[in-house]
Amino acid sequence: MVQNTGSIDALLQEERSFPPPADFTAKANMADPDIYAKAAADPEAFWAGLAEGLDWYQKWDTVLDWSDAPFAKWFIGGKLNVSYNCIDRHVKNGRRNKAAIVWEGEPGDWKVYTYGDLLREVCQFANGLKSLGIKKGDRVTIYLPMTPELPIAMLACARIGAPHSVVFGGFSAESLRDRINDSESKLLITADGGWRRGGVIPLKQNADDSISNEYGDGAPSVEKVVVLRRTGTADDKMVDGRDIWWHDLMEGQPMTCEPEPMDSEDMLFLLYTSGTTGKPKGIVHTSAGYLLGTMATTKWVFDIKEDDIYWCTADIGWVTGHSYIVYGPLANGATTVMYEGSPDYPDRDRFWAIVAKYAVTILYTAPTAIRTFMRWGEGYPQKHDMSSLRLMGTVGEPINPEAWVWYWQHIGGGRCPVVDTWWQTETGAMMIAPLPGLTTLKPGSATKPFPGIQAEILNADGNPVGLGGGGYLVVKRPWPSMLRGVYGDPERFIDTYWSRYTDLQEGGIYFTADGARLDEDGYFWLLGRVDDVINVSGHRIGTMEVESALVDNQKVAEAACIGKDHEVKGQAVVAFVTLKDGVDISDDVVVELKAHVAGKIGAMARPDDIHFAAELPKTRSGKIMRRLLRDVAEGRALGDTTTLADPAVVDSLKAQYGDEE
Repeated sequence: MVQNTGSIDALLQEERSFPPPADFTAKANMADPDIYAKAAADPEAFWAGLAEGLDWYQKWDTVLDWSDAPFAKWFIGGKLNVSYNCIDRHVKNGRRNKAAIVWEGEPGDWKVYTYGDLLREVCQFANGLKSLGIKKGDRVTIYLPMTPELPIAMLACARIGAPHSVVFGGFSAESLRDRINDSESKLLITADGGWRRGGVIPLKQNADDSISNEYGDGAPSVEKVVVLRRTGTADDKMVDGRDIWWHDLMEGQPMTCEPEPMDSEDMLFLLYTSGTTGKPKGIVHTSAGYLLGTMATTKWVFDIKEDDIYWCTADIGWVTGHSYIVYGPLANGATTVMYEGSPDYPDRDRFWAIVAKYAVTILYTAPTAIRTFMRWGEGYPQKHDMSSLRLMGTVGEPINPEAWVWYWQHIGGGRCPVVDTWWQTETGAMMIAPLPGLTTLKPGSATKPFPGIQAEILNADGNPVGLGGGGYLVVKRPWPSMLRGVYGDPERFIDTYWSRYTDLQEGGIYFTADGARLDEDGYFWLLGRVDDVINVSGHRIGTMEVESALVDNQKVAEAACIGKDHEVKGQAVVAFVTLKDGVDISDDVVVELKAHVAGKIGAMARPDDIHFAAELPKTRSGKIMRRLLRDVAEGRALGDTTTLADPAVVDSLKAQYGDEE
């Protein structure tokens, strides 16, 4: 039986109705119209056929071993190198002088790396890593701004077989330290800073703080720190014997580096994602299956062509950037655009200026950004010629139909298909998305599962909901780019993703923790998270992470956090806090607690609202009833309160905060 960790009924009730225009049919040339049926009939043969598009040192013996479910093994016996597949083979096949990465910094500086340039840079840095003692299997943490050195570092790690762990530059020193220590990284790669809205993000200072003993024992596994000079703000912060400048490490390094043949199941990277407990989960992705998933979905969903200029606006610190800025586009030999800064600096038309400047043909961005652009108005995109665009996509959270249509009309000029995509850090690659030319689009719907993906929607009893029904989104067959585990914690991996439907094993049913519904045409409509993870602007933030940060403040006795609907961010963090005796409620305390959370986790976790309560609503067993806190925050009628130890607590909260809207 599934544990009901969230209210599907509430998600269904909250979904806004919006009548779509008659037909939005993608106008692009796609492949076999029978591909869905063929993939469903023999998924392993389907994936094996796609895997022929990769370059292998040694072909696989077995496509899939699911005998130890849920621990999958794909392409057993195969050997390849991800860096080689993203760079070398394109250089050898006539793309040496084709643009691989087109980069623009927030101050306006820019640079183009051809595939030949990229190969040289990656080889030199890979040799630099070797000179520091990094070898196959060593973990490397990367904490860099959105500069070309970030994908260069990732590909260099992949080249020598050292799994990378990229940490988003918005995370605090303490969050960085936790990720370094969990992965036991031997090397940290950072920068003096990065540009954001005209200011400098103090990456080097955060890196130093994460390693220092100010936070417990610091990060004892780190032996060396490589520092990129980006802003010129840390020349006096270099630690003798530990720190080395990126440019000094690169100097004199050979421009060739033989790729390390990697087993299909060798770990490619770790990426930490928030969970319902305070400790982030180190999601493990391996080499062959992950690369295949990102390569195939990039090619098919975006209909990538040789002359496309493709731009995913995400940060590489999140999985979208891993899969659809770096590995997916480069595996296809595409030109991928990177931008360092904010979409509103120096003005709110920065994205559209970039589209026009580089003649971007494919744009992939988040619903949060689109809703922000809507609020800013049509005047900003109208300043620029964006006629180069031919296809657009969305990612990170469900998109409301109004935002979909605005994006289609005002950014795509009413001529570009909009492919909404659903997937997760854990899935590695897109799972539900339209195929241009084959799928009739519906504003707000991610449409249908990618060929070879068996996604279903089940009710609490584990039965399919059928057309028109809503429930829990699951995946019932393994897929190549699936996570291989939670680093160092196999029990957590099983408990989090595979234990919800204990009476329906069938080799394992992957529980996504997302709600969804099927319409009468069998299209999937995503409804958002059903667990205690808040999706803020596409960033997954665990309620326990924020609660732990709040309780860490000496003025806080207890805290509970929930996600509240937000017209721009999708969800906003709302905290209910009980202060210690003798601490008075004040605006200064609110400011202090918000800053404390930002300092412990990062600015994206800063609560929008903090409500103070003498007590929090709890069951008789002591569990905080976050469902009722959501009702209070959203101004809804209270749900069932019969299990509360003291029903008067939530009545008091309702009286205090329920009429604020």
